[in-house]
Amino acid sequence: MTISVIVCAYTMDRWDQLELAIGSLERQDAPHEVILVSDHNDELYTRAVDRWPGVRVLANDGPRGLSGARNRALREANGDVVAFLDDDAWADASWLAHLARPFEDPRVVAVGGSATPIWPGAEPAVVPPELRWVVGCTYRGQPTVRSEVRNVMGCSMAFRRAPLLAIGGFNPDTGRIGALPVGCEETEACIRLRQADAGRVILFEPAAVVHHHVSADRVRLRYVLRRSWCEGISKAAISRTVGAKDSLGVETDYVRSTIARGILTSLGRGPRGWAGAAAMGLSVTMAGAGLIRGSLTRPTRTARPGTVSAPAFTGADA
Repeated sequence: MTISVIVCAYTMDRWDQLELAIGSLERQDAPHEVILVSDHNDELYTRAVDRWPGVRVLANDGPRGLSGARNRALREANGDVVAFLDDDAWADASWLAHLARPFEDPRVVAVGGSATPIWPGAEPAVVPPELRWVVGCTYRGQPTVRSEVRNVMGCSMAFRRAPLLAIGGFNPDTGRIGALPVGCEETEACIRLRQADAGRVILFEPAAVVHHHVSADRVRLRYVLRRSWCEGISKAAISRTVGAKDSLGVETDYVRSTIARGILTSLGRGPRGWAGAAAMGLSVTMAGAGLIRGSLTRPTRTARPGTVSAPAFTGADA
C-alpha cells in the first residue's frame, strides 16, 4: 500500500505553521509522498517550490477553496491512500503509521485521527472540551479507542483514493473558502462513500495524533458563535445532497448527550464553568438558527473565484 500525504494552503500568513507541518511529515515512520497544494496564491506556490524540492507542489487550477484544492491533489496523487494534514497543524512521528494500519482491512475506506489544540495563551473558557470541534480539534464525546464513526475530521484524515475518486471527490459547493468558517466537505464525502456501499467502514483512530494551532481570533465568543452559525448553514447544504437523516443524526445525539451533560456539569464549576455552559448553549442555538436559515436560503457560490454568499451573521464581540 502506498500513501500520499496532502497539505492545502491558501495564505502566506501561516507560513511558519506550514513549515512545521511539512517538517513533521518529513519525520513520519511510514513511507509516503508529500503533496502541497497552493490555493490560488502565486507567491505561496513560488516560495514553496523553492523551499521544498522534495515535495510535489501543485497549484489549484479548479474552484478556489479547500474542496477544490483537495481535489487537485486527489487527481495527481500516486498513493493508494491519500492522507490530509492541515497547513496549521503538525503531526506526531507515528501519525501516518497509525492512520495507515486500519486500511489492512479492505472494508475500511476512511480513517480519522485526533487533534489536540495549541492555544495562543491560556485555555479559553468559551471553548470547553465539548466545543473543541469549533477550532478543528477532537472534542469531548468522541471515542477514546479505535471505533467506527460516520465521518472523519478534516485536519487529520485518510481515504482510499479509488473510492473517493469514484464518488467525485470532495464537493466544491461545500468546504472553506479562505477564512470563511463553513465546512462539512469531509462529512459529506464520508456519507456519500457509505451511501454508495453500505459495507464500507469509516474509523476514528485516536492514536493518530496531530497538534492544531488555534489563532487568537478563534478563542473569542464571537468566533464560536459565527462558526456555529456556519456549521448550521453547512449542515443544511449537505442535507440537500445526502439527506437529513444521514447528515444530522450524529449531531442530534451530540446535543442530547454530550452538550446536555456538559452544561449541567459546567454549571457547578464556578464562573469559568458558567462561561463554558453559556458558550455551549449559545453554540447550539446558533447552529440551529443557521440550519433553519440555510434550509430556507440556499447559499450560492458565484463563478468568480474566492467569493461566497451566505446568510450574514452579526453577533456581539467577546
